[in-house]
Amino acid sequence: MSSSIEIIEADITTLQVEAIVNAANETLLGGGGVDGAIHRAAGPGLLVACRALPQVRPNVRCPTGEARITPGFDLPAKYVIHTVGPVWYGGGRGEADLLAGCYRAALALAVEQSIRSIAFPAISCGIFGYPAEQAVAIALHETQAWLPTLPERVLFCCFGSAMVAAYCRAAGSTST
Repeated sequence: MSSSIEIIEADITTLQVEAIVNAANETLLGGGGVDGAIHRAAGPGLLVACRALPQVRPNVRCPTGEARITPGFDLPAKYVIHTVGPVWYGGGRGEADLLAGCYRAALALAVEQSIRSIAFPAISCGIFGYPAEQAVAIALHETQAWLPTLPERVLFCCFGSAMVAAYCRAAGSTST
């Protein structure tokens, strides 16, 4: 199987892919940024499905670095893979390993569900404050580590030209 990795600037909620990845918080009950946009676009069914996921501890349905999957409801995507990226505290609290875990867990779910196309946002790069250059290097490295078991099409969906530029710079030193 030949996989393609693409970097695009778009609204992830409009993409015609089998799965989109949600940069969620541990409750999985919606929030700001891409998480809020995905919940709004998916409609109320997504919140119901997320509430049905078991809590692993009070108010935590998905610990940082892990992933969960739900239907996409009103989205063009069949599935939403929710993952919780780390908050950036300067890099000394295992943030890189946790962020890498987000990509590994999301890709594992995609492979398990035989998903052929998946779109990732820039996990942890918004309100969680992860430095873009470091985050995109991890995203590309972890994704390429899954070759050749990747879905046929992997998109890094960027919100804004600055994030596109960060991915393009990182991809320039990495084969995509």
